[in-house]
Amino acid sequence: MALPYVIVSAAMSIDGFLDDVSPERLMLSNAADFDRVDAVRASVDAIVVGAGTVRADDPRLLVRSPERREERLAGGRPASPLRAVISPSGQLEPGARLFDRAADDAAGRVVVYTSIEGARTFPLGPEADEFGPATWPEGSAHPEVVSVGDVGVAPLAVLEDLAGRGIERVLVEGGGIVHTAFLSADLADELHLAVAPFLLGSTGGPRFVHAAAFPQSPERPLHLVETQTIGAVALLRYRRE
Repeated sequence: MALPYVIVSAAMSIDGFLDDVSPERLMLSNAADFDRVDAVRASVDAIVVGAGTVRADDPRLLVRSPERREERLAGGRPASPLRAVISPSGQLEPGARLFDRAADDAAGRVVVYTSIEGARTFPLGPEADEFGPATWPEGSAHPEVVSVGDVGVAPLAVLEDLAGRGIERVLVEGGGIVHTAFLSADLADELHLAVAPFLLGSTGGPRFVHAAAFPQSPERPLHLVETQTIGAVALLRYRRE
């Protein structure tokens, strides 16, 4: 069974930070680039993020453009892709916008990939003691919980499960731990980097990637296939061999 085609996407400062240390979310991109990302979302079958991104940004991970949503529906696909969260601990807030079906009835389903230990000690399903039916906010949808490892969550196991669901194209939107996992496992087919025109230095927070053994080395570099100026933002698009 072929694995899905994986696009890793991030907006970052010149020195590789995804955000600063302030409590407010730092805007590293602009409206035109947000629309570009929305077009990429509309082209894929699943969006993958880490639990840290859900906690920090509380994203909905939906296709925003009504025209793109209609185009997906006309093609027999849901208005937005399947949304997958990697959470080894399973500790996600049931009130997160990701689970809010009342906000958007056409939202794609949510799958949480966790560890066997995470599923046992902190399950997210409707039968859970911690987040059982009585404590889930009204209008929230229980995610499907899939345990794929004893302790951690291997990205290969996630992709294998997604492939079994008929998923062919995946967009990985972060954060740094998830980017690192997919890139170090050599599972990224394409890389989209939107680079803001500033450095954060000592005010920088989470990074695009963490220290790891990456196969995208000087001996096997990625191929730069596109550069684009989007206002003050530089888009770099790479592919592996």
